[in-house]
Amino acid sequence: MAAPTDSEVFTFPVNVRYMEVDVQGVVFNGWYLTYFDDAMTAFLNHRGLPYLEMMAAGYDVQLVRSEIDYRSGVRFGESIVVAVAPSRFGRTSFALDFQVRRDNGEATTNGRIVYVVVGLENGTVLGKREIPPLIRDALGDPRPLH
Repeated sequence: MAAPTDSEVFTFPVNVRYMEVDVQGVVFNGWYLTYFDDAMTAFLNHRGLPYLEMMAAGYDVQLVRSEIDYRSGVRFGESIVVAVAPSRFGRTSFALDFQVRRDNGEATTNGRIVYVVVGLENGTVLGKREIPPLIRDALGDPRPLH
């Protein structure tokens, strides 16, 4: 499967804030999961599925696995983007690839998160569910970034 071209990839802009940088002068590792979570929500919205709409339809997703590979640190004040693309579908779960990129296109960090779809009723999680068409359609075809 071919990787998507840059024009096919959804990107979410991030401006690195001072509070996100650790004593080493780079973004603290925990912030990357926050960046990925924000980018996932924006990706779904961009693809026609606002998160609150998904929840109103009786579904939510839960992170069940995350992988992050660091290449180089990102510093306070840098403008970066988080690229997002679906990479795999199962019966009840799917994976999204994430890539943090500098303005010059350099990839600083690669990530992959596996989410499981759960049923939702009045704020109560009802357990795993098959990926419904509204989520699968919003995700599009799997096109791994890395």
